[in-house]
Amino acid sequence: MSLGSTVFVLISAILVLLMTPGLAFFYGGLVSKKNVVNTMFLVFIMTGMVALMWVIFGYGFSFVGNGAFIGDFKHFFLSGLDLNSLQPTKIPTGVYMLFQMMFAVITPGLFIGAIVGRTKMKFILLFIFVWSIVVYYPMVHMVWSPTGFLAKMGTLDFAGGTVIHINAGVTAFVLAKLIGKRLNYGKKIQAYSVPLVLIGTTLLWIGWYGFNAGSALAMNDVAMQAAVTTTVATGASMMTWFFMDVIFNKQASLMGVCTGTLCGLVGITPATGFVTVAGAFWIGIIATIASFAFINYVKPRIQLDDTLDAFGCHGISGMVGSIATGLFATKLANPSIADNGLFYGGGAHQVLVQIGATLFTIVFVAIAAFVIAKLVGLITPMRATAEEEEQGMDLTDHGEVVDDSVHIKQ
Repeated sequence: MSLGSTVFVLISAILVLLMTPGLAFFYGGLVSKKNVVNTMFLVFIMTGMVALMWVIFGYGFSFVGNGAFIGDFKHFFLSGLDLNSLQPTKIPTGVYMLFQMMFAVITPGLFIGAIVGRTKMKFILLFIFVWSIVVYYPMVHMVWSPTGFLAKMGTLDFAGGTVIHINAGVTAFVLAKLIGKRLNYGKKIQAYSVPLVLIGTTLLWIGWYGFNAGSALAMNDVAMQAAVTTTVATGASMMTWFFMDVIFNKQASLMGVCTGTLCGLVGITPATGFVTVAGAFWIGIIATIASFAFINYVKPRIQLDDTLDAFGCHGISGMVGSIATGLFATKLANPSIADNGLFYGGGAHQVLVQIGATLFTIVFVAIAAFVIAKLVGLITPMRATAEEEEQGMDLTDHGEVVDDSVHIKQ
């Protein structure tokens, strides 16, 4: 066992866990005050529900077995799994299992932001239970298991561009379309707390070092490279959103800067251990321009009520980052990759692989999420009633409020 790498990955797992309450703060600050508790509850409860699912059958479905699309059910409740056995980077399997658990925990939390304020808790939780089994675990296996279909195709996804961000973003799009627009769609909603948004963004950024650098699974030069490229891409994206806000909206918005920060973190995720600092700089800029354009100009035209821009941020920036990996990947950053990207003399092969993996993820996730939502909708309604939506999900689902001015109408 490598003591240094084991401690590093264990700390990285804790940092990734920190991202889920960070996301709860981020989303909770963005919604109206009558939906703060519900939003934070739905994100935070993933740390219990999804973590248990991962131990019971998620890890086996994701990483055990030789299937091309999904693992097997061998290790129910981790039975028969030697947690002390070593992974290729000489860290215990138990630590690796915990690290990957935190990715499974935060991913469904991301798409919750698209539908808060109009969806019943029972539907969301049941949807996530089925979605994890049918969509998330197979995506993990296909991309990160050596026998996985996309892995064998040569897909590069260092820390979750396809598995997490495109996956969550496309799911957000499907759910937002199926559930429909809010009653007050088109009206400007007062965010509950801009400081909460900043706190959440900060926790997410800090946790993202575990997310990206930790995905090296060892205390080595690739982990260092991932930490540096994460910082550069995020700085570039933050400043890009700032300048675009000033140019197009004539104001510098703190919530805009926080959104731009996340776009860079998302965009660099699939590429972070494969690109140089220069590549990270350009990925941060391109991903942010694409997300800014979608959120401000495309989303209103297609009448997509993606409440907190889960698709606009995670979906769009995730797609850009995944494809851009095929442009900027280089052996200079990571000698273990099979080929350089297009901009480093590797030809079109890797970028075509990345485009193929991105398109496959979009189609697979969209179809699966649509079918799951429809089936779960037969068991319990997708959408809250108009009266419940008007009162707010905090009262109707939880009986808790963050502000005494929120009350049940008589």
